[in-house]
Amino acid sequence: MPFVTADDGAQIFYKDWGCDGSPVILSHGWPLNADAWDAGARFLAEHGHRVIAHDRRGHGRSTQSWHGNEMDTYADDLATLITALDLTNLTMIGHSTGGGEIVRYVGRHGSDRVARLVLVSAVPPLMLQTDDNPEGLPLTVFDQIRAGEASDRSQLYRDFADGPFFGHNRNHDVDQGFRDAFWLQGMACGHRAAYECIAAFSATDFRPDLAKVDVPTLVIHGDDDQIVPFDVGGKRSADLITGAVLKVYEGSAHALPDTDRDRLHADLLEFIDS
Repeated sequence: MPFVTADDGAQIFYKDWGCDGSPVILSHGWPLNADAWDAGARFLAEHGHRVIAHDRRGHGRSTQSWHGNEMDTYADDLATLITALDLTNLTMIGHSTGGGEIVRYVGRHGSDRVARLVLVSAVPPLMLQTDDNPEGLPLTVFDQIRAGEASDRSQLYRDFADGPFFGHNRNHDVDQGFRDAFWLQGMACGHRAAYECIAAFSATDFRPDLAKVDVPTLVIHGDDDQIVPFDVGGKRSADLITGAVLKVYEGSAHALPDTDRDRLHADLLEFIDS
């Protein structure tokens, strides 16, 4: 299996599909791995693009490192992968936590190799409610997730899959296979990595990173997202990124790469090829 080695020796697993056309990086959400993007990766590769999807450190097949489970290191790991593969004219697509990862990459490493960004149900600009971010979610929301991760992570992932992640609790008809895949990928994530990533996706302030985005950006968000509410995430990110295009999926939940697959694939391809 292909890996790159991060500065601290952690091994970062990646998939590299297709060979022609401009490259695309796909960054996944918590507590998932590159498999969460398989359908999108296949679609984009079959439409002429080189598609790379990696397992974030601590997730999936990458090293379950004790340290580095925060956004700066995630972004630096991504930079290691991009440099190792010498990717340029790159489209970076991030779902949920992955949206934070790619924005932090631009904030730390610039956009010299990047042609465009896509944020899908993404966590920026800042999920946590603070004095200067009153629109965010209360700390108790994330403390409850941490408590579930610490006490019975298997049940936590079942509850997410059967409830808000796919919108299954809102009478959306979500296949059992999608929900099982979420649980399976979650259980492949390291326990410490999953626990610490909760703070990474919820309490990281991406507003300074968004101010540095200087490439065409597409923001896609469902207006019934119960994980990263539209008014907390997509709407505000689009407002903060100069020239960003916002597409709202009416009635859609958080897991757009699964629940809104065909529409998302078409929108991604149109944006990449435009």
